[in-house]
This record gives sequence, structure tokens and C-alpha cells, in this order.
Amino acid sequence: MKFKTLIGELPKIGIRPVIDGRLDGVRESLEETTMNMAKNAAKFLTDNLRHADGSSVECVISDTCIGGVAEAAASADKFSRAGVGVSLTVTPCWCYGSETIDMDPLIPKAIWGFNGTERPGAVYLAAALAGHNQKGLPAFGIYGRDVQDSDDSSIPNDVKEKLLLFAKAGLAVATMKGKSYLSMGSVSMGIAGSIIDADFFESYLGMRCENIDMSEFIRRIEQEIYDKDEYEKALAWAKAKCKEGKNYNPPEKVKSREALDADWEFVVKMALIGRDLMIGNPKLKEIGYAEEALGRNAISGGFQGQRQWTDHFPNGDFMEAILTSSFDWNGIRQPFMFATENDSLNGISMLFGHLLTGAAQIFSDVRTFWSPESVKRVTGHTLTGKAENGFIHLINSGASALDGTGEQTINGKPAMKPWWDITEQEAEKCLENTTWGPGMLEYFRGGGYSSTFKTKGGMPVTMCRINLVKGIGPVLQIAEGETIELPTDVHETLNERTNPTWPTTWFVPNLTGNGPFKDVYSVMANWGANHGAFTYGHIGADLITLASMLRIPVNMHNVPEDKIFRPSAWASFGMDKESADYRACATYKAIYG
Repeated sequence: MKFKTLIGELPKIGIRPVIDGRLDGVRESLEETTMNMAKNAAKFLTDNLRHADGSSVECVISDTCIGGVAEAAASADKFSRAGVGVSLTVTPCWCYGSETIDMDPLIPKAIWGFNGTERPGAVYLAAALAGHNQKGLPAFGIYGRDVQDSDDSSIPNDVKEKLLLFAKAGLAVATMKGKSYLSMGSVSMGIAGSIIDADFFESYLGMRCENIDMSEFIRRIEQEIYDKDEYEKALAWAKAKCKEGKNYNPPEKVKSREALDADWEFVVKMALIGRDLMIGNPKLKEIGYAEEALGRNAISGGFQGQRQWTDHFPNGDFMEAILTSSFDWNGIRQPFMFATENDSLNGISMLFGHLLTGAAQIFSDVRTFWSPESVKRVTGHTLTGKAENGFIHLINSGASALDGTGEQTINGKPAMKPWWDITEQEAEKCLENTTWGPGMLEYFRGGGYSSTFKTKGGMPVTMCRINLVKGIGPVLQIAEGETIELPTDVHETLNERTNPTWPTTWFVPNLTGNGPFKDVYSVMANWGANHGAFTYGHIGADLITLASMLRIPVNMHNVPEDKIFRPSAWASFGMDKESADYRACATYKAIYG
């Protein structure tokens, strides 16, 4: 895109070098070492992180080392003016605990205490974390496993891992703050996630909820409130790149060629309008619509569609699939987080994954558990390998990004890459392996087009979902696993039993043998809603860290225990990590609430 998509500067990471404040020999001997530790941390983070829009992450270092309250206040003032949204304190030595800590209650914070014997950085880490915990300011503690020499400026791998977990999650928290969720329509077919809960968005995410009626699409179509030149470009692109698939409607309901072409024109306009509603478009001001040109500063959104819209107008599937993909008629670009059926909770689950990875996300129904016995009965095929314990069918009509075909590659294997790493050839392959079936009129009486593809197997993916539970609030569930491929005849037999015009992903979660992950059936049985969002890679640990920052407990996950990273205060809530998570989140409550 040639214009800024969201209003507000991107958050920066503030690095606070903290030092022993005693002059006349102690502080002077540590100044260079302490400041260099901050500079090394800043370089590591800037070299290894990007914002979800592809921009480089900027670090801001305090002007001086912080030896006491005055310098802590000066650092806080600088960070406030510089737009710091994440705070990392580093030190190689003992310092004055609560006199030097970051007291901002809204900024995610961590302390890295150098593991060395010459100066007790670990002692400061413990003292400062105790101060944070006593004051109700949760902070993450980072401490390397192995002792380093005082002149060793390298960052150990285990410290690097925790720095990245903390920084990625902290940036996601800071990026969401002040942005909008745009609800286009209202509640779809009684789906609870499309009952917009403004308190959740405002109190837990720092976001606002914006609402429009779906009639705004009709107004803009009828009054031609869109960039006409871009529309012609988009329509030509759709005709050239979006192959029509099989029409599954009965002969008496098949639309004429003229009507099908009219549907293409309609859904392409919807895609343009949906984008403009979210982020605005300066071109609209040029044609006399300055108010519409502003957009809603929406970092995520959703379209109700069913049924009030789809019973009469072409569905929103093309709009949803194209916006959530990492490319369109303008080339490769950052994907939008856009929820089918206005399921805002799945839209936010998609947003979490995108902010952590920079990649497109897949919105799916968690449709069916296929047991080995059921597959054998229906197809005669015996499941083996990754699929031997059964699998889950993920499928939905709308917001499945075309990236989900798996036609991008990392190290020669199927992948969904950060959008800035995708090549034009990979975008073309995603389009070539997608067809667009005319909407099945039993579902969509107004017609439209749904994307159809089969996800390649062998991709590590993580599915997640936010749910709201009365008496608890939001909870997050996570399932790491892998996509699989079935023999063509087996795939077709199973896929034809539901709507075959929608994109299909066959998913096998990683099993632990315990609780909801004792078998594949239990994962399906314990999933908290009809929808889920999945992203490429195993990012369950990142999601757990992010959830702890937002005070959202995790009710279900299969992440190895040694990968879990939460604020140090969580250890004071009991030895069972998951029960402690619930108690800590209930104690600290929503950040902005």
C-alpha cells in the first residue's frame, strides 16, 4: 500500500541499564560494562525482530545508567516522549531494588540480570522482582543458566530465547493499544463471538469497538464511493488470476453467465470497500468523500454476512479471503485480520498470531473429528503415520487466507511466511492452487464466490482461540500440531460430505497423553467454540507469554513446560502452573480495566 495503514507511531522497546549507585569507585567501574549490556540487548532485538507491518523495531536506551530514583524518573520521561511501549531493564551488578525499577503499570516489563560471580546481577534481579511483586507490577525475570565471566559480552542462547518471547509479546500488547475492532454488521446466526463485548476489548486489549451497519456497503456500491481506477485494476486481476471452480448448485439454480459476472463485480467492490472501511483511503477524499477517506483505524474487523446479507446479496467470502491473504491486485502486502461471521474473538485470535509472526492467518470452523475407524468405514483407507490417531477437519467459507495453500516454502518445505518474505512466484502458486466456486445457494441465497483449496501437509501450525466465560472473563486455548495430506481419493470422499467449495485443512494436534491432549478426539471435544484460527509455526509459548501480559489465563495447551515463560509473580500463586495462571490473572485483573 502507498499510504500508512494505521494511525499512531509503532511502539519502541526501552532499554534501562541499571547500576550500583555508589560513587567513588563502584559505579565508575561499572558504567561502561552496564551501558554496553544495554547496547548489546538493543542490537540483538533490532537485528531479530520486525513489527507485523514489516518495519524495523527501534530500541531507545536511557541517557544514563540508572542508579537511583532521579535517573529512573529521567528514563521514564524519555521513554514517554519517545513512544516506548515495552520496557527491558538490564544489569550486570547489584543495584538498589525498588529505587530503580520501572513503575509504569501499563507497560510490559522484564529484567535481565547477568549471571556472573564478580558482581551479583542475579541478586539485583531477585530483589527487583520482589519489589515488582510487592507493588503489584508483574515483571518477567531473565537469568542465564550458565555463569559467564564479567568481560563476556555475548548473550547466551537461553537468554536470547526469553528476550524474544518477551519482546514479541510486549510489542503485540503495545501495538493493539488504541486501535479499533470494526464490526461490520452485528450477530451472525447467534454465534457468541459475534456478540461484541466492548469491555473485553477496552479492558484487556486497550482497543475500541467501532460498529457500522452492512448497508454501508450498499451505499458505497450504489454511490460509487471507491477508487474506480483501482476497481478496474482489481476486477481485471480477479478475472485473470481467480479461476472459477465447480458449480455445485442443482441445474435449476445455476446462475446465468451474466449473473455470475455481475457477482464478480459486486464482490470485488466489496473487497475494496471493506479495506477502506478499516484503514481509510485518501483517494476517496479526491472524489468528494473526505469523511469516508479516514477509515476506522481498525487493526482487526469482521463481516456479519449471514444471514441478513447473504440471503439477498453475494456473500463476503471473496472479500474475506483476499483481505486476509498477503497479496492482491496491488502485489504483496500486509494481510488484514478479518473475521468471517463477525466472530470478533476469532478475529482477535488471528490478530495475536499475526502480531507475533507477521504472517497471514487462517480462520476455520473446527468442523469434524475423523477417527481412524470412521475413515476406514467411509473410505476403506487405514490411517498411518501422523494421521494414525485421527485428525480434525478445519474448513470455513470465508477468511482463509490463500497463504493457507502451503504453496510458499521455507527450506524447501510448505510454509506460510511473514508477508515481507513472500516472493511473487509464491503468490502466483497460491493463486494457481485456489479455485473460486460459485456460492452454494442452499447456504448463500444471494450467490458470491468461495475460495477452494487443500492445505499441503507437513506444516507445523498452532491453532488458538479466545473464549469469554461468565465469571472468569476471557480464556485462551492453544493447540500446536501439523497439517497432513490424505490420498486424493480419501480427501475427495471426506471433503464431498460437507461443502466442497470451501478451503480444507486436515489438522493433527500434538498429543501429550494427558487431559485434553490425551487423544485427537479430546482436543476436538474440549475446543471452546465452533471457530479457531491457526498460524504457521509452533508459537504456543509466544501466545502463553502474550496472554500472561494481558491477564488472560490459558485453559488448554500442549506447549512443553520448559518453554512456558510468564512473569515471576506467577510462581507465588502455587506450583501447578495452570492453576497459578488462573489465580494470578484473577488477582492482577485486566491491564486497562
